[in-house]
Amino acid sequence: MITHIQGKLTQKNPTSVIIDCNGVGYLIHVSLHTFSQLPESENLKLYTHLQIREDAHTLYGFASLAEREIFRLLISVSGIGTNTARTMLSSLTPNQVKEAIASEDAAVIQSVKGIGTKTAQRVIIELKDKVLKVYDLDESLVTPNNTNKDEALSALEVLGFAKKQSERVVDKILKTQYDAAVETIIKEALKNL
Repeated sequence: MITHIQGKLTQKNPTSVIIDCNGVGYLIHVSLHTFSQLPESENLKLYTHLQIREDAHTLYGFASLAEREIFRLLISVSGIGTNTARTMLSSLTPNQVKEAIASEDAAVIQSVKGIGTKTAQRVIIELKDKVLKVYDLDESLVTPNNTNKDEALSALEVLGFAKKQSERVVDKILKTQYDAAVETIIKEALKNL
């Protein structure tokens, strides 16, 4: 429902921030990972996940789409709530969580306070296929539709390059230069194809 919030950072602490967006202050719960990436500037944009329960509407904020996606995968596991998922993303980086699941490293997941052997195994069993499917290809697949990417891929296809190979190269480029213009993407891709 609320996919991101952009506004003036009015208050921050390690577990939450308040963002003033056109006169409305939003309390957004964050992980330590996101907190460590908050800019010092007043203007801030966080990707959000809204949890609606009978007694509360709670916003969780993330510095990146990839972190939000890992959070959503974690809370889809039976026995993992929003607070446990946030604790995991405070103790480990999104990449560490992703790699632990993909490599079936239960010890890393168990290193998080409050997660026992059975929960760690459940996380691995329920999420391994999803993590491999979504992330092993490329983290930029988590980002929303990128029209520049689509245009660049079309142009490369017209130039005679295979779609799968082009997509792999373009995704690598977009991982480091997310807002790259179509021309830039094509030029960089041509160097690597």
